[in-house]
Amino acid sequence: MSIEQKPLTGLRVLVPRGGTWGEIVAQALREQGANTVIAPLVDFAHTSEEDRLIEALRRLEDGYYDWITATSATVVDVLAHHKAKIHERTRVAVVGEATEQAFIEAGYQVSRTPDESNITTEGLLQVWPEIDTGEVLKVLTLRSDVAKPVLTSGLIDRGHDVTQVVAFRTIGVPVSAHIREDVESGRINALLVASARIGKEVAAQFPVLPQDTIVACVGPHTHEETVAAGLKHNSGASLEQKRALIETVESAIDQSDMLD
Repeated sequence: MSIEQKPLTGLRVLVPRGGTWGEIVAQALREQGANTVIAPLVDFAHTSEEDRLIEALRRLEDGYYDWITATSATVVDVLAHHKAKIHERTRVAVVGEATEQAFIEAGYQVSRTPDESNITTEGLLQVWPEIDTGEVLKVLTLRSDVAKPVLTSGLIDRGHDVTQVVAFRTIGVPVSAHIREDVESGRINALLVASARIGKEVAAQFPVLPQDTIVACVGPHTHEETVAAGLKHNSGASLEQKRALIETVESAIDQSDMLD
């Protein structure tokens, strides 16, 4: 396929997260012809449960837990920040391609992930045989302050001993004046909105957009929250390219990785 034939040719897309997530998404978009600008609109801050987190990480290093779960690659950053290691007896269960890749790159073996047919937290619970044997397992779940505790609830309902800790908070990040000018002038002509939290930042930081700027919200919840935050979708934008942009992101990143 030539450059001219690629569905995202002509788009300069703002990718609103960095790290492993941003790299995976940017690569997928470039393969479809887009130019990408990684400019994080959200970042991650220290948890309000720091004392609980430190105690949980100490137990993790001692091998107290049978399993640790994660639905965000940022959990690996939290481990690195605290210079914490996962004990060799503790197994890892994760949801999300970026999350799995981050753990593997950090040197950990991932034992359980959802099937490709249902890449969700509920999907992980369905393909995790160890949690349905009747044995009570000690499980550490580390998550964001805005992530729904689906895994935690599912494990508790099965009778397991779950330690749930909010490991980090999601906060907004103001973009540089250069990025803001590029968006307002139309030099960046597509904005990828990958979560409700990102949608709120887009609405706040870019209240006035050129008529043909594409705002591509991934998922109905993200769309609803972004509109509720005050961002208006422009009628002059290309619906075909918007659809191609969303489909490209969804093919590269699991829905769980859209969480903040």
